[in-house]
Amino acid sequence: MSIAKKIITQMTEVAGVNINGQQPWDIQVHNDAVYKRILHHGSLGFGEAYIDQWWDCANVDEMITRLLRAELGEKIKTIGMNAVKLVLSRLNLVDRYIINQQNKKRALIVGKEHYDIGNDLYQVMLDKNMVYTCAYWKEANTLDEAQEAKLKLVCDKLNLQPGQTVLDIGCGWGSFAKYAAENYGVSVVGITISAEQKTLAQQRCQGLPVKIRLQDYRDVNQQFDHIISLGMFEHVGYKNYAEYFKVAARCLKDEGLFLLHTIGNNVTTIKTDPWIDKYIFPNGLLPSLPQITQAVEKRFIIEDVHNFGADYDKTLMAWFKNFTAHWDEIKAHYSERFYRIWTYYLLSCAGTFRSREIQLWQIVLSKNGVPGGYQSIR
Repeated sequence: MSIAKKIITQMTEVAGVNINGQQPWDIQVHNDAVYKRILHHGSLGFGEAYIDQWWDCANVDEMITRLLRAELGEKIKTIGMNAVKLVLSRLNLVDRYIINQQNKKRALIVGKEHYDIGNDLYQVMLDKNMVYTCAYWKEANTLDEAQEAKLKLVCDKLNLQPGQTVLDIGCGWGSFAKYAAENYGVSVVGITISAEQKTLAQQRCQGLPVKIRLQDYRDVNQQFDHIISLGMFEHVGYKNYAEYFKVAARCLKDEGLFLLHTIGNNVTTIKTDPWIDKYIFPNGLLPSLPQITQAVEKRFIIEDVHNFGADYDKTLMAWFKNFTAHWDEIKAHYSERFYRIWTYYLLSCAGTFRSREIQLWQIVLSKNGVPGGYQSIR
């Protein structure tokens, strides 16, 4: 057995994941070069080896859950090899020290490389409202119900009233704008950096008091009764957190509320997973609560923090079910390699949320404090 194979085998066994084992979460290796690839390139090499069919796993989501819950960095102390330190140091680290990865020019990259890849993909994968953020499963049984419950939750947390105006930062395909305009009688301005999202959102919101703009959030300079941002803050980057909240404060009326819905990290970091960065969300970064609270100082009062990150596991598994069920309908536009990339993306993210390694927060902010106090809604 090679040294690389011995190291990786011992690491996975700690998590109850066996190489070529019989359990659905065990890893089936097709190319022994995978061990050296993982040691040299960490999570990037692990994910790329899956894309290249060097290994398979029946339940990638559960395998990832077990590896993360095992806290290998604490438990692998008996191997005593420098290579272990190497792989652990590279599991989810890409440095972001020098340049602003999310400046106005670079911010457009994720729009082109992720959100513009094809509306047909998102139409079959998502719910009927095309919500591409965590659903709210508290009393829901289906993805459609859970996403509608999430949209209702957002509207109720803001106490939307007919005739009010709302800015939707990162509006996607217009899911919130359409729902809020139809059910709460508000007017919505949605901004996105994806040309494909803008086109479809305009079509879906036709006839409603909704405007969809292809615009960077830094260029918005008008006031609204309320602001929401669902699943966009992950693209802002730590160098821009203060600017982001400065813009939000500028655009929010004094008595208004701002609801921020974002995936969050348990630890403060300025680094991201290299596989996700390369193949799914270029230049993305998950914030921690301390990073958010520091950025809102002297701009907002934090009225409410709601964590329902466990619901993202169910959401991602529902997306994966839709993705695989409808693959034959769309595969003419995509490659088999793309299929493996998105399979690994959806399932590995589901496993990460299942392990509670990362979270999903809805944070309600006010500029001056809600008179009498904010009433939390769940």
